[in-house]
Amino acid sequence: MRLTRKRTLTTAGVAALSALAALTAPIVASGTAAAAAPCDYPAQKLDLTNWKQTLPTGSSGSPTEIKQPALATYSSNPWFMVNAACTGVQFRSAVNGVTTSGSSYARSELREMADNGTENASWSASSGTHTLTFREAFNKLPSTKPHVVGAQIHDSDDDVTVFRLEDTSLYITKGDDTHYKLVTSNYKLNTVYEGKFVVSGGKIKVYYNGVLQTTIAHTASGNYFKAGAYTQANCDNSSPCSSSNYGQVSVYKLAVTHS
Repeated sequence: MRLTRKRTLTTAGVAALSALAALTAPIVASGTAAAAAPCDYPAQKLDLTNWKQTLPTGSSGSPTEIKQPALATYSSNPWFMVNAACTGVQFRSAVNGVTTSGSSYARSELREMADNGTENASWSASSGTHTLTFREAFNKLPSTKPHVVGAQIHDSDDDVTVFRLEDTSLYITKGDDTHYKLVTSNYKLNTVYEGKFVVSGGKIKVYYNGVLQTTIAHTASGNYFKAGAYTQANCDNSSPCSSSNYGQVSVYKLAVTHS
């Protein structure tokens, strides 16, 4: 049985509640029109200045891409939107989604850009230090082939290393070796974790929840980061072939540094 008690608010308590109300009150612009609420667009939850978004929609071989400055005030339900709790950004990609010309799988995924989103990012693994830190959770996996990629480093040719969930097994990949490093065999959907790629001196250090998992040799140029939901299933290997069969990732933090 839950007990309830009457309490008298102190002056300090009243002040604290007033401050909280001010923080959570709707933001209103001058005049009568309300300004954008902090849950309207993904760019209000993540700094997307130097990213572009690829959606699982569009025409065959040519999915929809959203770049800056449009990305700053863009949302697409349910593929790319602030999640219901207003704590992060939801990325969803169905098995029947539109794919790029170089892939047989659809994605709802961010691609790293440069110069305030006007140019494709492209950096060398042999010079400087390049870091992506992200906090995310896999929310749903497709049926039959429950595989989804949540973050990756890509070079000018192909993916270099990714965080890849297959059912309950979370892997760090290396090139075509999709099972290069098993991080955990007991991942539970909606579990938030922090991943990090640190690239310097021709090596990629990959971290999971602050612990170094592996170091991968890589000296190529043309590299860039990606994050979101890259579903590794399609209508040929997963059913039903519909938008109800999808992979979904929620991203709560996304930070890139280059030095």
